[in-house]
Amino acid sequence: MAFPHRPDAPELPDFSMLKRLARDQLIYLLEQVTSWKKDLFIEADLMSPLDRIANVSILKRNQHEVDKLYKVENKPALSSSEQLCFLVRPRIKNMRYIASLVNADKVAGRTRKYKVIFSPQKFYACEMVLEEEGIYGDVSCDEWAFSLLPLDVDLLSMELPEFFRDYFLEGDQRWINTVAQALHLLSTLYGPFPNCYGIGRCAKMAYELWRKLEEEEDGETKGRRPEIGHIFLLDRDVDFVTALCSQVVYEGLVDDTFRIKCGSVDFGPEVTSSDKSLKVLLNAEDKVFHEIRNEHFSNVFGFLSQKARNLQAQYDRRRGMDIKQMKNFVSQELKGLKQEHRLLSLHIGACESIMKKKTKQDFQELIKTEHALLEGFNIRESTSYIEEHIDRQVSPIESLRLMCLLSITENGLIPKDYRSLKTQYLQSYGPEHLLTFSNLRRAGLLTEQGPGDTLTAVESKVSKLVTDKAAGKITDAFSSLAKRSNFRAISKKLNLVCGTGMVRGVGGFIPLWSTFLGGNVLERRSWQGLDEVVRLLNCGDFAFTDMTKEDKASSESLRLILVVFLGGCTFSEISALRFLGREKGKREFIFLTTAVTNSARLMEAMSEVKA
Repeated sequence: MAFPHRPDAPELPDFSMLKRLARDQLIYLLEQVTSWKKDLFIEADLMSPLDRIANVSILKRNQHEVDKLYKVENKPALSSSEQLCFLVRPRIKNMRYIASLVNADKVAGRTRKYKVIFSPQKFYACEMVLEEEGIYGDVSCDEWAFSLLPLDVDLLSMELPEFFRDYFLEGDQRWINTVAQALHLLSTLYGPFPNCYGIGRCAKMAYELWRKLEEEEDGETKGRRPEIGHIFLLDRDVDFVTALCSQVVYEGLVDDTFRIKCGSVDFGPEVTSSDKSLKVLLNAEDKVFHEIRNEHFSNVFGFLSQKARNLQAQYDRRRGMDIKQMKNFVSQELKGLKQEHRLLSLHIGACESIMKKKTKQDFQELIKTEHALLEGFNIRESTSYIEEHIDRQVSPIESLRLMCLLSITENGLIPKDYRSLKTQYLQSYGPEHLLTFSNLRRAGLLTEQGPGDTLTAVESKVSKLVTDKAAGKITDAFSSLAKRSNFRAISKKLNLVCGTGMVRGVGGFIPLWSTFLGGNVLERRSWQGLDEVVRLLNCGDFAFTDMTKEDKASSESLRLILVVFLGGCTFSEISALRFLGREKGKREFIFLTTAVTNSARLMEAMSEVKA
């Protein structure tokens, strides 16, 4: 059974059921491939998620008949098996790879059976490629609907990092059906959601498609008592600022420094104090990590030092024990103390490694610059800091992040600054980054101020001629074309910048969505009172609520809120919401994200220059 984070919290749903369902479905699909033995080719992106639900020994059991495992790579297959099974994402490049293997077998006069298992779903475009390559009749296709991976007791990930670029840059809506199917699965397993809220174009589309699925299969949730009282769908582009700020909590900094992948991190020799790297699972089961994950990094060393002293005191208890006491100590406590000691050493090593990196980068100066951008002070000095960052070639990704943060907080750069920063960047990091600037402009992350100023004048004239409601709609239409952020106006209206204080996770800045989740929308059960904010977010037609089943909900379930991030969320945002749950009347937040992200991953998704 899943356990709550704290004594006063409502009990969390048991998400381990999702792992069992995914594992059983995959095994069923593999058993459909008839033969004594088969070789399984797995795409690299699926290896880590697969490892979390089914290890190699399970797949190789006799009844599943998987002989050898291969990674999908752009090179000839060395398999001698008569049956090849491919577990892949629905991507065109994967179809070309499979086609090359099948056609190579045809040329060699070899006959084999081929099965393609798409995860999480099959796309028509993939079938078209197989047909174009002339192998559609040679392969059988199936779907492994694995779209919800529990990374922790309160965190589910769809492990779809490409969602952000596909939707928010390319406008590709293919993953929205996957989101709707995932929400439908959750409501089937854990009961209907009495209260639904959302903001953003993608959120509304996913919600409407999900509702259609619910209507088609209405009997599945009828009569079920809801386990989760609220669900809130959020588009990533509603709040880019929070994701672009530096993370200051321990878990966020571990992700920034070492890259947490699928809930695990590889600590190198500099952390393990040996010549080997170590893969560590980071979740609530790691007692040391669980206590420091949401702490501001400045508090972590003090906590770990105290923990080390307490652990030593536990070991020192052995002195003076008689034989019976020593026997009990060895059999009941020693193993746990050794495990805690090992984890403590790892996290101390990780902290030291983070400190070295941040000291080298002058982290304090960076945080100071970010805070100035959020407050709108010393913009000239901040721009000079970014120019120096570019000239020193500190990091192409970091430089882009700071430019985007400057652009969004200032509602676009003045043309002179935009041209100057862009020129310096291309001269410093290379002209191959030119297309990246085009992507950032299209996504509204790095823009010029000019068009926005013109639109503001147009809006003011229009608003005198038509009603407020109509003016709002026209403004929305204009603003969506210009991709204006309106950050400064929203920040002032909601008092988002909080000086030296902080909401846990984002120093000196209150995440925009926390004003919705912290009470405004949840307590009023509507967007009433936030009309102007919604308009400034260019979401006038995309903010919705639906409260159709609240009478069935228990008071316990109404304290649970599922937050769905479409386009990714950061560990700092998760930390901030955990903190908010404790502060706001014993609530508990559960998270579902298309992928866990950070500022570097967002920039890499927009970049046309791959590392």
